[in-house]
Amino acid sequence: MELEFSKDHKAGYAAIIGKPNAGKSTLMNALLGAKLSIITHKPQTTRNRVVGIFSDETCQVVFLDTPGLIDPRYGLQESMMRAVNRARNDADVVIHLVDGNRPPDVDMEMKYVGEVDIPTLLVINKTDLADRRRIESCKTQYTSRKDYDEVLEISALNGSGLPEVMEAIKQRIPLSPPYYPKDQLSEHPERFFIAEMVREQLFLQFRQEIPYSCAINIVDYAEEEEIDHIQAEIVVDRKSQKGMVIGKGGQALKKLGTAARQEIESFLGKKVNLQLFVKVREKWRDKPGFLRSYGYE
Repeated sequence: MELEFSKDHKAGYAAIIGKPNAGKSTLMNALLGAKLSIITHKPQTTRNRVVGIFSDETCQVVFLDTPGLIDPRYGLQESMMRAVNRARNDADVVIHLVDGNRPPDVDMEMKYVGEVDIPTLLVINKTDLADRRRIESCKTQYTSRKDYDEVLEISALNGSGLPEVMEAIKQRIPLSPPYYPKDQLSEHPERFFIAEMVREQLFLQFRQEIPYSCAINIVDYAEEEEIDHIQAEIVVDRKSQKGMVIGKGGQALKKLGTAARQEIESFLGKKVNLQLFVKVREKWRDKPGFLRSYGYE
């Protein structure tokens, strides 16, 4: 069925690109008014591009939240940077998000945004935490390297400056019918978000290398009227990590499962029976077959 739209309706893709912990996921969630991307205080929480869809009567913006920019050291990180490149190449507008409260890493970031020939916004985040001199220095260092279409200051966490960001995006996306039904919030299936909610708890509850060494695989998802039954594997990189995730007497896994189940029930709006298992797949982060099977291209 063809979607109805007016002749001046706009639609386009907006890629959010920046260093780890710049606030990309917080920004997308805030612009959508819904939590689609998982958020933790640890860098590299986002591994794949996450699609979120904003719609109103006059336009539709398909946001692409991307992994933080890094110099990759193994296969999984190479896949993450390919996701950044795909998002950038698909976009009609690039939002280059930087943390105004941290020293810029201009040389590294310009590898990804320096040669972009589509409208690019420099959006300086966390300006509620940074002093004026640091913000102005940040602007100077980036704008001396690239001719941005617009420079904006925001706080994604408290919402300041977000209407201006949305307006800047709307001005630069093309005339087009909507790509998705107006009530659709993402193109990802529910399984994707369920796996992400389990992975979020790994970041929140474990330290050091554990969250970065794990993948989540939804093995079975059976829907019933009153309750959904979900079986998920937590895939670890080494045998020693399996015992850490399970914990003494299974307590760590039980705590993780309880927190994840509560998030999933809130997301689905119904009861969930969540069963978690831990499986060892040594060096999975460097093996193309495992990467593909866990959703990393």
